[in-house]
Amino acid sequence: MVSFWGLIAYGIGGVVVAGVALLVAFQEKLVYVPVLPGLAKAYALTPSRLRLAYEDVWLRSSDGVRLHSWFIRFSPNCSGPTILFFQENAGNIAHRLEFVRIMLERLQCNVFMLSYRGYGASDGYPSQHGITKDAQAALDHLSQRDDIDTSRIVVFGRSLGGAVGSVLARNNPDKVSALILENTFTSILDMAGVLLPFLKWFIGGSSSKGPKILNCFVRSPWNTIDVIGEIKQPILFLSGLQDEMVPPSHMRMLYLKAIEHNSDCRFVDFPNGMHMDTWLSCGDRYWRTIHLFLDQYVPQTQRKNWSRIDDNNDDNNDDSMAR
Repeated sequence: MVSFWGLIAYGIGGVVVAGVALLVAFQEKLVYVPVLPGLAKAYALTPSRLRLAYEDVWLRSSDGVRLHSWFIRFSPNCSGPTILFFQENAGNIAHRLEFVRIMLERLQCNVFMLSYRGYGASDGYPSQHGITKDAQAALDHLSQRDDIDTSRIVVFGRSLGGAVGSVLARNNPDKVSALILENTFTSILDMAGVLLPFLKWFIGGSSSKGPKILNCFVRSPWNTIDVIGEIKQPILFLSGLQDEMVPPSHMRMLYLKAIEHNSDCRFVDFPNGMHMDTWLSCGDRYWRTIHLFLDQYVPQTQRKNWSRIDDNNDDNNDDSMAR
């Protein structure tokens, strides 16, 4: 007859085996979702449908994968910053066009939208190693253009895109002027415990207290919490407090880790912001927050020593920028 503790051991063993099976077989399908249910992989629309001037840009990553992207210009003689935008894990860049349309209008900037490998019209299959190469190819392309101010390239990432952008900013302090993160996770390891609570004791990031014996099976850990402390450029954290996918505490943890070594960090939360709609539900305050950040840290004449935001600035107080 099996003892009580024997049953417990069998139960724990079953959880571990089930967790390993899920991680090995389905992790890429959980992390990367290039095609939304019920929709085609192809772009539902192009920037021209929204009357945006753009060009199709085809790139090659360092491992030879062919990548598609859109370079969308605010105006023929735009002297504003160029934002390299990295999307969330699901869908493709066409699903972000309305957001980008308003971004151009409110920030008077250019926007470069990259399709990760396996997404949209890009070839290949998504992975952390591969997408890191894709992001580098996009930045290298922008850095070589002669029709933009290459001293004003800003990386903007939402959710998974924030993890991608953080790695790129850390690796390219001389090419990326600033980083904007929105509703980004500390790591996929921590998110595994959020999405699959029964795995929480066996998998987790640097702050996890469990044995983390399943971490070695994760092929795309995206440890943003470890990367963020190595970024030297100014960082703006945009956190929707109603985020239903990534716990808002993740953004606060990233900010606290960043300011240990980087004083040019700003954290702004939005009480009504959810994972995907913070920019929409929080309206003018959302865009004014970004505008203030860009005005200070990415001015038209790039300065190496950035000045502090005036504590008496009324707009700054309204937007609750925290150090």
